[in-house]
Amino acid sequence: MPDPLNAISPLDGRYRNSVKEISDYFSEHSLIRYRLFVEIEYLIALGDEKSIKELKQFSNNDQKKYRNIYKKFAIKDAAEVKKYEKITNHDVKAIEYFLRDKLKKSLHPWIHFALTSEDVNNLSYSLMWQDGLNKIYLPTLKSVTKNLNELANKYKKTPMLSLTHGQPATPTTFGKEIAVFHSRLNRQINQISSHKLLGKFGGATGTWSAQSIAYPKTDWLKFATKFIKSFGLEPNLITTQIESHDSLVESYHQIIRVNTILTDFCSDIWHYISRGVIGQKKIKGEVGSSTMPHKINPIQFENAEGNMGISNALLSFLSQKLPISRMQRDLTDSTTLRNQGTAIAHSYLSLKNIIKGLNRIEVIISQLNNELNDNQEVLAEAIQVILRKSGRQNAYETLKKLSRGKKINSKELTIFINSLNINTDDKKTLLSINPKSYIGLSSKLVDIQ
Repeated sequence: MPDPLNAISPLDGRYRNSVKEISDYFSEHSLIRYRLFVEIEYLIALGDEKSIKELKQFSNNDQKKYRNIYKKFAIKDAAEVKKYEKITNHDVKAIEYFLRDKLKKSLHPWIHFALTSEDVNNLSYSLMWQDGLNKIYLPTLKSVTKNLNELANKYKKTPMLSLTHGQPATPTTFGKEIAVFHSRLNRQINQISSHKLLGKFGGATGTWSAQSIAYPKTDWLKFATKFIKSFGLEPNLITTQIESHDSLVESYHQIIRVNTILTDFCSDIWHYISRGVIGQKKIKGEVGSSTMPHKINPIQFENAEGNMGISNALLSFLSQKLPISRMQRDLTDSTTLRNQGTAIAHSYLSLKNIIKGLNRIEVIISQLNNELNDNQEVLAEAIQVILRKSGRQNAYETLKKLSRGKKINSKELTIFINSLNINTDDKKTLLSINPKSYIGLSSKLVDIQ
C-alpha cells in the first residue's frame, strides 16, 4: 500500500486507520471481487438450469472450488485482473479473461454468457452498498443511538433551560432533548434496514435478446428473478441496458437524512459545550490550542459535521446524476458510482467521531441549575395559563407587561403571584413551582421513545 503521507484523499491518508474497514467493501479490489462473485454464481446458476442442455450441473466439489475464486480473492489476484485490463481497456472483460485462467477450457464459452457488463456491474455495486451498510455503517450508527439512549435515560430527570430563538424558554430535561435525536435516528434506521435494493440482469438493452435467441424455451424472466433474489436484491425486470439506480438513490437519501439529523445534533452539543452545561474530559497529553493552553475544543463534533457535509454533497450529486442516462446507455454512471464508497466513508468517519465525542462529555449540573435560577421569567408561561384557566381576559398581556425582555427574580414572582385573584389551589400550584420543576412530561417522554 502507498505511504498514507502520499495519499491524495484524506480517507486514505490522515483518516486511513479510522475508515480502513470500509475498504473491505468499496475498494477497487473489493469491486473486482464482487464482480467475480456475480460471474461465478451466474455460471453455477446456468449449470442448474435444466433447459440448458449443453452445460451440465456442477458437482458440489466443483461449486466449492469455483466459489473459492472469489472467497479467497487476494490483492495479488486483483493485480492479475488489472494486467488484463491494461490490454482490454475494459474492466469487466478483464474479469472474464481472468476467469479463463481459473476454469477449464470447456467452460470458457459460458463465462459472461449473453451478458452485458452492466448486468454484472449493477449487481456488484448494489451488493457493495448493501454489505457496507449492513456490516459496517448500520452497526456503527446503532452504537451512536445506543450511546444516546443511555444519555437520555441517565439525564431524563435533569432539568435544563431551553433556548428557543436563542432566548430563555420553557425548561426541559437534558435527557429529553437527547431522546429527540435518538427517536429521529431510530426512524431512519428502520427505513434503512427495511429498504430493498433493485437488481437488473436483462442483457444489452434489457430485452434478454441474446438469451432468448440462444435458448428460446428457457423462462429467462423467472431465471433472472430467482438469480437476483439469491443476492438479497429485488428484481427490476423493466430496464434499459442499465438498472435505473432509483433504489440506490433512495438509500443514499436515507443516509443524507441521518447525516442531517446528526449535524443538527452536533450543532446542539457544540452549543451546550459553549454554554458550559456540558464539559469535556481531559485527555493526558492532548492540546486544544497551539497558543491557548486552557482550551478543550469540541473537535470530534466539528470533525463529524464537516465530514457529514462532504458525504451529503457527494450523495446528493450521486442522487441527481445516477437516475439519468442518455437513451439506453451512457457511461457517466460508471465513474460516478465509484464514489459511493467515498461518500459512505465520510459518513462512517463522522459516526466514529461522534462516538468519541460522546465518550468524553459530562453534564455540568451546577451550570444547568445556575441557568435555571437566573431565568425565573420562564415561569411567566405557567402563570398566564393559570390566569386563562381562571377566566382572565388579558392574562397574556398581564404577563407580557411583567416579564417581556426582563430578568425577574423569584421574590418578584412570589409577590406577583400572591397579588393574583385566583383560587387557593391554583395559587399554591404557582407558588410551588420553579424553573427546575417546570419540566412537564419530559422524563416520561424519554420512557416512551
